[in-house]
This record gives sequence, structure tokens and C-alpha cells, in this order.
Amino acid sequence: MGTLNWQKSSFSGSGDGNACVELASTSSRIHLRESDTPAIQLAVTPVSLAQLLRTIKAPGT
Repeated sequence: MGTLNWQKSSFSGSGDGNACVELASTSSRIHLRESDTPAIQLAVTPVSLAQLLRTIKAPGT
């Protein structure tokens, strides 16, 4: 895998020292990491990430 193009969350501040979520994508995976620990990465399919987000947003969870 080549170099990933990481993008910070739009909810992140401009360098205020807080950790933020960063995303990068390839043709089949979405990669996530926390800016404080960039060596630890999670790679998921778009379908599995969408299912996780739906579950998190669901009422009563």
C-alpha cells in the first residue's frame, strides 16, 4: 500500500492540542486513526463503517 492521504475531521480544531480522528481511503477500505497515535490504524470496509454509524446514531443506544 502506498502513502495514504489523511484528512482530519471537520470537527477538529486548528492545532489546539486535542486528539482528533483522521480518515484516509483506498479503493476498498476506509482507514481511521487518532492523531495522537498515528501508528495505530483501523481499516474497515465502507459497508461495515456505515453499519457502525447507523448503530451509534440509532435511538436508544
